Amino acid sequence: MLLMYRKTGDLEVLGKLYEKFMPLVYGLCLKYLKNEEQSKDAVMQIFEQLITKLKVHEVSNFKSWLYTLSRNHCLMYLRSANKHEFVSIEDYGVEKPIFLHPDNDETNEFQLDSMSKCLTTLPQEQRISIDLFYLQQKCYKEVVEITGFDINKVKSYIQNGKRNLKICMEKQRGEDE
Repeated sequence: MLLMYRKTGDLEVLGKLYEKFMPLVYGLCLKYLKNEEQSKDAVMQIFEQLITKLKVHEVSNFKSWLYTLSRNHCLMYLRSANKHEFVSIEDYGVEKPIFLHPDNDETNEFQLDSMSKCLTTLPQEQRISIDLFYLQQKCYKEVVEITGFDINKVKSYIQNGKRNLKICMEKQRGEDE
């Protein structure tokens, strides 16, 4: 069905494919958004994203790709609406979140701001690799295909980028204390 949609662009084909996974998408959205109406809206918004994204992206495992797309959609919604209860730095590539506390909204907001600022200071190769690998949840192979970097370089950029991101964020935290 996926190949047929890519060839024809027929929304009925995409609708039939998506219909099979709607309970999964709804459940995932409900888990993150904790609101039935917002989750229903998200299910429809994700379908709208599929219309364009499936024409652009080469998808080999639709279920896992859809799960990642749905998860990212919910996280971006929470982030933009400032409704997050806990921000895990691990999701963004920094190991050992040593100074993040889920009960402190000011700290969480500071962490997001700090992470955004620090991401912009990374060398381009590290920033691109981290963005693709952690934020867009691409696998190493996909990062290599998108960037043209060697697989070992990608792994190195990600590892060094995580370290540099952590150092930068700790430095910013020290400056604000």
